[in-house]
Amino acid sequence: MAVSIEEFLSLRKSLPVVDVRSQGEFQEGHIRAAINIPLLNNDERIAVGADYKQKGQQEAIKTGFRLVGPRLLDIIDEAEKVTHKKELLVHCWRGGMRSNNFCQFVGMAGIKTHALEGGYKAYRNQALESFKKSINLVLLTGCTGSGKSEVLRALKAKGEQVLDLESLANHKGSAFGGLLMPPQPTTEQFQNELFEEILTLDLTRQIWVEDESIAIGKIFLPNDFWKQMAQSPLIEMDVAKEVRVQRLVEEYGPANREEFLTIMGKIITKLGGQHYKHASEKLAEGDMTSVIDILLTYYDKAYLRSIDKRRGKVIKSVDWDGGSVERIVSALTT
Repeated sequence: MAVSIEEFLSLRKSLPVVDVRSQGEFQEGHIRAAINIPLLNNDERIAVGADYKQKGQQEAIKTGFRLVGPRLLDIIDEAEKVTHKKELLVHCWRGGMRSNNFCQFVGMAGIKTHALEGGYKAYRNQALESFKKSINLVLLTGCTGSGKSEVLRALKAKGEQVLDLESLANHKGSAFGGLLMPPQPTTEQFQNELFEEILTLDLTRQIWVEDESIAIGKIFLPNDFWKQMAQSPLIEMDVAKEVRVQRLVEEYGPANREEFLTIMGKIITKLGGQHYKHASEKLAEGDMTSVIDILLTYYDKAYLRSIDKRRGKVIKSVDWDGGSVERIVSALTT
């Protein structure tokens, strides 16, 4: 039975989701919590596609059946493992032959299926459309090292609505933001995860988000969402440089020195040759406090240029000494 994207999003609360696309397609981007049971693996999909172009649809279908046949029992076994109710939600790329065939195969084993109309493409369209909806965002801004991510987590713990973009991106935003972090998702997967987070929020209430550029490491924010951020009000955290230096030393102190130096080399033009040389010498000496202090000379200038252009959107400025998180949360929300 085919279901619309709206029905699919509702049914998945109680039913497992099976993505029958190839491993490569799944890794590029998938629905949260979906289980990948490929009908065709990466190489097989290429082979079927080649036959479709060179020999036509019928020959491609025969090739597909020939490749899937030996693995049919394994596919059914995998499907049985992921469902206790003998019922599944299924999708491929466009809701076509792969999902239909999968449903027929597992149906013979007594598993009821619901195929997503339009497949994963319908889900992606729904996600991209959602970023066009008006969202009541407020941006938390401040110089590098102010502790914005920590404060966002504290706001969420207090019941505020928060979109933690850096957590979704596995990156802290700056050139050094990927240090000590797991690999980043693809931009497509990041956007899927952002969509999933937005689905859980009440869009009539205020939503906190960290002030970010359109790129966080290698991933990019959805353009429509970014446009909304650019028009949203800002609340600024004012944290003394010495406090920020200490916070960043604690954060990046354990990082590999060679990796840290390599990243510094990538921003040498912006940092300046003399600053880079001085920071490199201090890094070699193990003096991370001096290294961070030098780097903040560049980062603070960049931040101040950015905020000066948007000063009219700053609706509140809150001082923080880096101590009690509860105090700044209270100051931000009153």
